[in-house]
Amino acid sequence: MPLLQFDLIEGRSESELKTLLDAAHRAVLTAFGVPPRDRYQIVHENKKYQMVFEDTGLGLTRSDNLVMVRVYTSPRSSEQKQRFMAELARELESSSGVRGSDLMITFITNDKGDWSFANGVAQYLTGEL
Repeated sequence: MPLLQFDLIEGRSESELKTLLDAAHRAVLTAFGVPPRDRYQIVHENKKYQMVFEDTGLGLTRSDNLVMVRVYTSPRSSEQKQRFMAELARELESSSGVRGSDLMITFITNDKGDWSFANGVAQYLTGEL
């Protein structure tokens, strides 16, 4: 864990999506130091009219290359979050051409006991993880 959920405007190829997801996973590995197979990602593709992202008064210009990322995770420090945000922006720009102004990230924090990875068992609580 964490679980990353991506919302994108439809139209990227399978190869482009794989590149984007691989870049995001590299950012997770760098920022959070999780094991390499600790990879959970979901992509939702939306029609352009289904995603409205303005600039919150920051003067941003967005394009159809917009990527919205929700990070579901147990508590992380402010430093870890900021490092992830910077790493993700760098990785997506260099591998997928996603400009920083087209990237929005939010963290949704929960406790380790809120996760079951299989079989209806809270592995963090049972000591399996």
